[in-house]
Amino acid sequence: MTVADVKKNTEQKMQKSIDTLKADLAKVRTGRAHAGILDHVQVDYYGTPTHISQVANITLLDARTIGVQPWEKKMIATVEKAIRESDLGLNPSTQGDIIRVPTPALTEERRKEMVKLCKSEAEDAKIAVRNIRRDANEGLKKLLKDKAISEDDERRAQDDVQKLTDKFVTEIDKLVAEKEKEVLTV
Repeated sequence: MTVADVKKNTEQKMQKSIDTLKADLAKVRTGRAHAGILDHVQVDYYGTPTHISQVANITLLDARTIGVQPWEKKMIATVEKAIRESDLGLNPSTQGDIIRVPTPALTEERRKEMVKLCKSEAEDAKIAVRNIRRDANEGLKKLLKDKAISEDDERRAQDDVQKLTDKFVTEIDKLVAEKEKEVLTV
């Protein structure tokens, strides 16, 4: 392994942490409807827990309503029950063969909880990035110990890893600030 390999692996892992944070933040409800809210809802499909997107078509009916249309008519009650029992606080209603899921307006208190959740997700992402930095620095120390690189090369590489860490932490802060602004906008 070389210094370039360590830097490349570090950057890839940090980017994955950012991607994970983006996915987690997308699940945070902002008061507007979006199909991604239901992504982690599981439906009992003939005894097998299945993601709702694999048994139904999910669309936006308007700015505050999600439409869920199961592909099999006999799944309507099961899908509705799964949405109601999820931790999202949604109350679906069936009209014919489509399930309407209105997203209630968020109260000020709930918005603040959402902001706390966003900050918690951000802190988890920062911890992941710092752990990746630590692993990279350990890899560089191992290269130095094995005499594959000089002390100067190790110091420069550690500085580069620190710059990468700072860049990704700044990106995390920016993502969370955007989401926080979105959540607090009425």
